[in-house]
Amino acid sequence: MNSTEETRIERDSMGEMRVPINAYYGASTQRAVLNFPISDVRFPRQFIRALGQIKQAAAQANEALGLLDAQVAEAIVRAAQEVIDGKLDSHFVLDIFQTGSGTSTNMNANEVIANRASELLGGARGSHKVHPNDHVNFGQSSNDVIPTAIHLSALVSIEHELLPALQGLQQALQQKAEEFMPVIKTGRTHLQDATPIRLGQEFLGYAGQLERGIARMRHAQRELAEVALGGTAVGTGVNTHPEFSARVCQRLSMLNGVAVHETSNHFQAQSTLDNIVEASGSLNTLAVSLMKIANDIRWLGSGPRAGIGELDLPAVQPGSSIMPGKVNPVIAESVCMVCAQVIGNHTTVTIAGQAGNFDINVMMPVTAYNLLQSISLLAAVARNFTEQCIKGLTATTKGPEMVERGLAICTSLAPIIGYDAAASISKEAYKMGKTIREVAREKTNLSEEELNRVLDPASMTKPGLDGGPVAG
Repeated sequence: MNSTEETRIERDSMGEMRVPINAYYGASTQRAVLNFPISDVRFPRQFIRALGQIKQAAAQANEALGLLDAQVAEAIVRAAQEVIDGKLDSHFVLDIFQTGSGTSTNMNANEVIANRASELLGGARGSHKVHPNDHVNFGQSSNDVIPTAIHLSALVSIEHELLPALQGLQQALQQKAEEFMPVIKTGRTHLQDATPIRLGQEFLGYAGQLERGIARMRHAQRELAEVALGGTAVGTGVNTHPEFSARVCQRLSMLNGVAVHETSNHFQAQSTLDNIVEASGSLNTLAVSLMKIANDIRWLGSGPRAGIGELDLPAVQPGSSIMPGKVNPVIAESVCMVCAQVIGNHTTVTIAGQAGNFDINVMMPVTAYNLLQSISLLAAVARNFTEQCIKGLTATTKGPEMVERGLAICTSLAPIIGYDAAASISKEAYKMGKTIREVAREKTNLSEEELNRVLDPASMTKPGLDGGPVAG
């Protein structure tokens, strides 16, 4: 607010405060604007939407319980709907780095909804025809509203953003696994040549990672479905109706197509962020999985001539400002950077989680920001990875061409001639620049037919003794 801006006077429990004349927020929010000029980081849309839904459902529940005037409740419901729809986003002005309970943002919502509801009832902004505390916040505390908003917004974002993106990526990887199953190549363990593997089997592994990542997201959702609403200040539920939370949770579940329920232990729900830390851990694991997949793919596409070059990645942009014709694996690189950010976000959430001092956690806003950013980033990058990289991957002939020259196929000789003799053949083949088959032909009594059977790379991609034992 600059010195020339028109203002009006609003009041809160600390007295008068000048706020911008067109602002829907009031004195408490303006104090926080002045107290926390820290950054340009704000609560994301998902969180503000969830906050609006909680305030709307609370008004409906309190009216049904006979605790709120019907006319006031209807005005709150209409004003909260505008918050839900994003029409009042410009009035949510507070920094993430604020009071650790998020009280400033809870009051920001209370004031915006109260002033808009007052207008709808014919009153002026600041008239308190609808009161931010007495009406909009009735039966609630910042201490149970803010963690509930974090849980709800994350739960909904996982359901409607992240899970569909992960399912799409899993399907694309599964399709590539089937497409690449005929391609036999050299496996790699410890970055060294290992026994043959099918390119499709490697992609089957990636698809399996996504399958398990989706299961972990379902686990995260179960953690987030338990909400603190109803515990008010410290978990005792003082100043709220015993049926309030259950009624609000039922409405929130219907609105979002996900199930939320009141916690069975309010004291743990409000003194900790354990459920959120657990959910963030699942996101962290997913980031680790995606980074492994993206790194494998960019290495398999390295070259194209001086690298591994077993995959052709889609060429999406020039790779160099100085080297003509160079194309880089930029989509995979972007995946890795998102994963690094998510892993860092989880560290922040972990540190924030231990700030549950006695009966409340005091690092909730930064937790909300990092958790929701992780979900949104992973959803966006998974969709992009699917469309701009995975679906366009093609196998080259380089992998199959190198199988015959691989040294680890001597593994299939070990059950027949012994480990030491097979190792000796491998060492000589490497030293002389020959294939295992060529040296085995010279050093063993195996017939050509037997060598063809034993050294068949396709048989080595199947389980069982016919393919020979495997060492790491």
